[in-house]
Amino acid sequence: MSPKNATPPKIELSANISEFFGGVVADAMRARNVEATDAAASYVVALLADYARPGHLSEETLSRPLTLLLDEAMQASGRERFERLRTVGDGVLYVSGFFPEHLENRGVERTYVSALGSRAYENAATMLRRGGGESSGPDVFAELAMKFRQFADLLADVATALQARAARTDSAIVKLYERWLETGSEPLAEALTSRGMMPTRGNGSGALN
Repeated sequence: MSPKNATPPKIELSANISEFFGGVVADAMRARNVEATDAAASYVVALLADYARPGHLSEETLSRPLTLLLDEAMQASGRERFERLRTVGDGVLYVSGFFPEHLENRGVERTYVSALGSRAYENAATMLRRGGGESSGPDVFAELAMKFRQFADLLADVATALQARAARTDSAIVKLYERWLETGSEPLAEALTSRGMMPTRGNGSGALN
């Protein structure tokens, strides 16, 4: 997948985009039994709302070496350094959840990506602590750093749920089934079942009831 073709799943957004994503994230957290503070959950919702707006998805995260992005952020100073670190953390988290295939195609291992995103958030948290920022700020970024892989998995579930909701045509449903064969995702299995298909493996195939 090339960066210019890397687009999020099409979704029907409500008038209040934050409210929409709040519900999707809450459902995913319950399904995965994710333990997170309200502040961290709200941050993830805000991140999704930002990235859903046209033109927000950064080409840098998809096309430039992640190590270079982090190094550039660490070389900056003051407010610019904090914003760059936060942007790197956000971008890596989002891409890890929504475009894992893109990272795999670039030969980037998931453990490496998680470590890099975690480091970006941890450095942002350290800057806030040293700068005497808002008390909730350091906790949020430190939590994102400590549970980066868990939040990336959460966003992957959100992406799957959005893909399932957006499937309206026969071809889209077939793609859902193909994706389920690759991942075994429970949300996708439920989406297929709700559309009259019984997802099966082996020599079987999805069959209409």
